Amino acid sequence: MPLEQPDFTIGIEEEYLLVDRDSFDLAPAPTALMQACSERLQGQFAPEYLECQVEIGSQVCTTVGQARDDLRNLRSVVAEEAARHNLAPIAASCHPFSDWRKQHHTKKERYNTLRDDLGGVVRRMVICGQHVHVGIPDPDMRIDLMNQLAYFLPHLLALSCSSPFWVGDDTGLSCYRLTVFDNLPRTGLPPRMDSWSTYERSVEAMTRVGVIEDSSKIWWDLRPSSRFPTIESRICDVSPRLETTLTIAALTQALCRMFWRLATRNQRWRIYDRFLIEENRWRAQRYGISKGLIDWGRREIVPFDELMHELVDLLQEDGAALESMTEIENVRSILNTGNSADRQRAVYNNAITSGQSPNNALRAVVQHLTEEFHADL
Repeated sequence: MPLEQPDFTIGIEEEYLLVDRDSFDLAPAPTALMQACSERLQGQFAPEYLECQVEIGSQVCTTVGQARDDLRNLRSVVAEEAARHNLAPIAASCHPFSDWRKQHHTKKERYNTLRDDLGGVVRRMVICGQHVHVGIPDPDMRIDLMNQLAYFLPHLLALSCSSPFWVGDDTGLSCYRLTVFDNLPRTGLPPRMDSWSTYERSVEAMTRVGVIEDSSKIWWDLRPSSRFPTIESRICDVSPRLETTLTIAALTQALCRMFWRLATRNQRWRIYDRFLIEENRWRAQRYGISKGLIDWGRREIVPFDELMHELVDLLQEDGAALESMTEIENVRSILNTGNSADRQRAVYNNAITSGQSPNNALRAVVQHLTEEFHADL
């Protein structure tokens, strides 16, 4: 019996920080802004853990082109409503200079519970991410594709890195966000699982003893969604540029289709030990796209651009079937211009070279992030 083809629908969630348009510091969202966005976006907008954060979620989309139209509208509405209050959204995973100790969590039962459960660790969560859902109706196929997709999570992370600064310091990392997020429980790479029933038994064991109420409190880099028949990639930083968001979504969707395609030919991607993948996860977090990742098949560090050119070629059939080759090919543009972390550092260094103080150079970075957010709207 032929292996049934999933629909490979996609959904994209993004978290944004709100900044004051004059000082470029973080600012809490006024109630009027939250109400206006909620009314205009009808279930596609929500508060986040901190008062200075908001979250949007696309509709279920069949193509990346459809997701572009939806995300452009969502970003535009948030930007328009924020501007009415002299605020601007930025799609960066860490604010370059604001102090996390001065931020306050949203007064909501869910977030009050998080504060009580996680203590001081959750106070530092001034971070934003991008989540990509891919529709896989069959639960066992969800697990099988997750096991294979884990290999490419570092590649996706490297393209997305947008958090080089933290409380005014250049951290030396391209993605500082994960150093904050990894302090929470039930984070990091997902374990390898044999089947959907194995996953369900693990979740049931955790809920039975009362440490979590449901699987939404499992925050792995890649997980079965707790609400939808999807797998959800959660490893990526949020991207200032809309087109980068779409490229990451297109790659995630096409990789899932490639694994399904291999299965129809009785083939599969080799599954490597989590310990080995974690080394590439660290390299992506530290260096972004500027240094290579380890090709565990070749057993050598390979330049990142070489790996990505190979991946684009590998996904030609799948990208064509999903109508996403334009977005996949945009990887080459990211390789040429750098990821967001690279661009932020360039803005900072140029400001310092021109004689600005470190504080003003950091504000120039935030101004740059607001401009990139609005560029594709």
